[in-house]
Amino acid sequence: MYGNVESLPRDAREASDVFLKRGQGDVLMNYENEAIQARKSGELTQSFLVPEQNIRIDAPIAVVDRNVDKHGTRKAAEALATFLQSEKAQTIFAEEGFRPVNETVWTKVKDRFAPVPRLFSVADFGGWEKVNATFFGDGGLWDQLFRQRRG
Repeated sequence: MYGNVESLPRDAREASDVFLKRGQGDVLMNYENEAIQARKSGELTQSFLVPEQNIRIDAPIAVVDRNVDKHGTRKAAEALATFLQSEKAQTIFAEEGFRPVNETVWTKVKDRFAPVPRLFSVADFGGWEKVNATFFGDGGLWDQLFRQRRG
């Protein structure tokens, strides 16, 4: 499949723009939230498919002691971290096409999202250390695919 890729944008938003605004490519593989946003804006009028097996991508937040202490921003950073887990923030995330991690919010909005019977995580592949070495490290799968395509 990768050998047929016309362009390799830097990120998800650029991929959406290349496909939807510039009309390049036959298929767009992207994050679910990108498709939901494109549908909301009217840029995407075609249907989109969410695979029944998919990977859960978490976006954790961390308060880095060294940084907040250095800049005197601990109180604000901790408040932001707490807010991002709140029902209000999780509802906003859901409105923007992100699956909320807050169970109360998820219960309210899950009908807006395609069902994913098999949702797996990086842990199912042995954790980040193994994933990085296997897929993204020097000589990993990504390097191999990239070399073949340039071949």
